[in-house]
Amino acid sequence: MKIISIIPARGGSKGILRKNIKLLNNKPLVAYSIEQSLKSELIEYTYVSTEDSEIKEISINFGAKVIDRPPDLARNTSSTESVLLHAAEILNYDFDYIILLQPTSPIRFPEQIDESIELIINEEGDSLLSVCQNDSFLWDKEGNSINYDFRHRPRRQEKEWEYIENGSIYITKKEILLKEKNRLGGKILTYEMPRWMSFEIDDKFDFELIEYLIKTRHRRSPLDLRKIVKSLRLIIFDVDGVFTDGSVYLDENGKETLKFSRIDGKGIELLMNKGFVTAVITSEDSEIVRKRMKKLKIPDIYTNIKDKMTPYNNLKKKYSIADKNICFLGDDIQDLEIIKKVGFSCCPVNAQKIIKENVHYVSALKGGEGFIRDISNLIIENLSNTK
Repeated sequence: MKIISIIPARGGSKGILRKNIKLLNNKPLVAYSIEQSLKSELIEYTYVSTEDSEIKEISINFGAKVIDRPPDLARNTSSTESVLLHAAEILNYDFDYIILLQPTSPIRFPEQIDESIELIINEEGDSLLSVCQNDSFLWDKEGNSINYDFRHRPRRQEKEWEYIENGSIYITKKEILLKEKNRLGGKILTYEMPRWMSFEIDDKFDFELIEYLIKTRHRRSPLDLRKIVKSLRLIIFDVDGVFTDGSVYLDENGKETLKFSRIDGKGIELLMNKGFVTAVITSEDSEIVRKRMKKLKIPDIYTNIKDKMTPYNNLKKKYSIADKNICFLGDDIQDLEIIKKVGFSCCPVNAQKIIKENVHYVSALKGGEGFIRDISNLIIENLSNTK
C-alpha cells in the first residue's frame, strides 16, 4: 500500500505570530512533524502543504516535499479538509492512505504513527483518529452535569471515561476522503495516546507547556522504554538530591539530619519485588544515609565515594551485567560519567542543567519528593507492557 503524510503549515496564525516556524526548544515547530513522519517505517512520502516561502524552505531543509498551497486555502477560514483534498488532487490521488499530522501537536513518536497505520490496516478501518482519555467531570453552562450524575459521584478509578480527540494523528483511506470530503468516515477507529502527549498549541501558554514537556518527558518512545526495561537488572541510586531534596537540616544542637520520602521507599520495595537488584553509590559519608539504606534492604551501599566509576564497575562484575542492564538515578555533575554509560538514566526536575541534557528521562518530580517512586512506577508500568 502507498501511504503518504500531509503536514498543513500556513504562514498566518492568530494566537502566535508565525507559529509554524517559531522555535520550540531550538527547532522550528513544523520540523517536529516532518522528522516524525520521515522516521516512520510505513510512510512513503512526507509532504508539507504551505503558501509561505519561508516555511517551504525550512520544510525542504528538514527533508520534506512541498505542495504549493493556493492563498485562498491559507485563510483563517480555510478548512483542513480543503487542504487535504487539494493535496490529493495535486498528487493525482496516487496513494491508498493519507495521514494528517498537524504541526500544532508536536509530541508524538514515529512508532505511534506506525502503530496507528498497522491498526487501521489490520482492523480494516476506513479512517482513524488519535485520542486520549478524558479525566474530567463535565458540565454545561446551565449547570447540568454531562458525563456523570453529581448526586452519585463515582470514584475516578470506577468511572468509564470518554475519549478526547487530541489532534495528533488522522488516517484516511483515499476513497473515504473523496467520498465524504472529510478526514473521518466509514469505519472509524481510535488510537489512544497518553494525556501528556495530547496538548495542542493554540496560544503562548500552550507553547511554553509543550516546550517544558519536550524538555522533561519527550526522551524515549513507549516502544523504546519497553525494550529498555526488559533488559534492566540493576537500579543504582545517588543519595543527595535523589533520595533527599539536597538540603541539610540542623536541630537546635547543630545536629544534622536528612529528610527522606516514604513513597520513595515504597517504590524501591516494588522494584525489589519485581526482581531488580538495587544499589547506592554516594559521595555522602553519613550514618543517617547508611541506616536508611539498610532499612530499605538495599544490598550494595557505597558511601563516601569520590570516584563513582570504581564501585560502578565492581557492581557490573559482581552481577555479571553490561551497561545496558543498568538504570542510574543521579542529579549532579559527579554522576555524569555513569549517566553517559548506562542503558537508562534518570534525574529529577531540579537536577543540574548538564544532567538534564544528558539523561534519557527527566522526571517531573523533585529529589526527595517522589522522584524515585516516579521512576519505579515508570519501570514497572513498562515492564507490564513488555511483550
